[in-house]
Amino acid sequence: MAGMRMASPLMALRAGYSEAAVGVLLALFALTQVFLALPAGRFADRHGLKRPVAWSVGAAALGAALAVAWPVFPVLCLSALLTGGATGAAVIALQRHVGRAAHGSTQLKQVFSWLAIGPAFSNFLGPFVAGLVIDHAGFRWAFFVMAVLPLLAWAFIRGVHEAPLPERPAGAARQRAWDLLADPLFRRLLLVNWFLSSAWDVHTFVVPVLGHERGLSASVIGTILGAFAMAAAVVRVLLPVLAARIHEWALVAGAMLACALIYAVYPFMDTAVTMGICSVLLGFALGCVQPMIMSMLHQMTPPHRHGEAVGMRLMVINASSVAMPMLFGAAGTVVGIAAVFWATAAMVGAGSRFAFLLRADRTS
Repeated sequence: MAGMRMASPLMALRAGYSEAAVGVLLALFALTQVFLALPAGRFADRHGLKRPVAWSVGAAALGAALAVAWPVFPVLCLSALLTGGATGAAVIALQRHVGRAAHGSTQLKQVFSWLAIGPAFSNFLGPFVAGLVIDHAGFRWAFFVMAVLPLLAWAFIRGVHEAPLPERPAGAARQRAWDLLADPLFRRLLLVNWFLSSAWDVHTFVVPVLGHERGLSASVIGTILGAFAMAAAVVRVLLPVLAARIHEWALVAGAMLACALIYAVYPFMDTAVTMGICSVLLGFALGCVQPMIMSMLHQMTPPHRHGEAVGMRLMVINASSVAMPMLFGAAGTVVGIAAVFWATAAMVGAGSRFAFLLRADRTS
């Protein structure tokens, strides 16, 4: 998906499509996940790991193969829907499986820390490989290589042993996914996750605009964003070692406070070096959050509903990824980019209160 998300907009731009059309194309990668997340979570609860991943592999490979056969804008939009939805469904099944395979809070933090390295590596590997192939062989060959990658994923996962599916408690009535929101702890966790996801989206969307205002070149802006991604990956490598010594709520609350402080000073950074330092620090703060969120989510939801809970979390994140860039763009036009940073700092700083409340609920 990361490779398609880079190659498809680039092809559309070279074909003469507007930035607005490219924005719609990018939104489609997240849009399918908003609507498929809950059904995919329920499907994973009923069928485990391999069947959801098999369907996801087929949809992702088909999406990229369609772009090979018909590399035109409408087909690229369909490819975005297929590869985005497939990736979301596979992630839900994989996170559910890994959470059920772990035992205890410490192991949950460790396995989700290891698992979080995958997306960080993918966000480097996909665009890098796609870019090399585009430069040397063209777009169709790049789409072909992207179609092969899901098949490799299936080759790795075929031999995985699946634990027996948990049974629904005897006499329990069929529940809707939205019933999970009746738990105040779950609501607070989703809200904290939304604050942090929005902060991540702000950085991805607004830093290129700020860099342009500072007169930085495209390669320098790309390096600043790359430093953020590398910092997020590095901290995830370290987390499994530190997991036994860290309480989830403490790390999440600390990350939110650090994020608020960094965003408050970011607009005052007027050189590439100082912006790069802020980017790295922000990558450290935001990169460590997802494993802790996933650990708490698996501890607070019933085993037979883990897939639904993971799906609801993914739905909230992708809804934010679809809506927030449009909001950031409108706000930046009206009040300026610096105000977007400061508003984010205030939002995340105020939201840290909910992270501290997670401790109160878990200790009560």
